[in-house]
Amino acid sequence: MDILKTAIEWAKAEVFSSMFFILFGAIFLLATIGFWQMGKTELAKAFIYPTLVAGILLLIIGAGLVYSNKSRIASFPTAYETDASAFLQTEIVRADKTMAEYQTAVFRVIPLIIVVATLLFIFIDKPMWRAISMTTIAMMVVILSIDTNANARMEVYKEELVLIEKQDLQ
Repeated sequence: MDILKTAIEWAKAEVFSSMFFILFGAIFLLATIGFWQMGKTELAKAFIYPTLVAGILLLIIGAGLVYSNKSRIASFPTAYETDASAFLQTEIVRADKTMAEYQTAVFRVIPLIIVVATLLFIFIDKPMWRAISMTTIAMMVVILSIDTNANARMEVYKEELVLIEKQDLQ
C-alpha cells in the first residue's frame, strides 16, 4: 500500500462528501425562494429567514471543506516527498484528533441541539420559533448525516495508515 495514494484517495472522498453540504445549502436556498414566493400562511412566511441562514451556513461549510481538502491534496505529495515517515505519523495524529472532534461535536453536541430545537418546537407556539426550530433540526440532520459518513471514512483511513505503519516497521 502506498501512503500517498491512500491519503489522496481519502482527501478526494472528503471533497466529494463536502459537495453535499453545498448541495443541501442550495436546496435550503431554493426552499427560501419557495417560501418567499408562495408562502401564504404566517408559518410559511416565517421560514424565509431561517432557511436562508441555514442555506448560507451550509454553503460556507461546504466551500470551506472543499477548499481545505483540495489544498490538502495539493500539499500531500510535497509532504510525502520531504519525509514519508513523518507524513505518515502526522496523518495518523490528525486522524485521531479529527475522530475525537467528531465524537464531541457530531455525536454529542448536534444531537443535543436537535433535542433543544425539538423542545422549542413543542413548547413555543410562535410561527418564527417553530420555523427556526424545524430549520435547525433539518440542518443538524444534514450535518449529522454527512459527518457520520466522514467519521466512518476517517476510521477506515486511520486503519489503513496504521496497517501501512506496521508493514513499514517489519
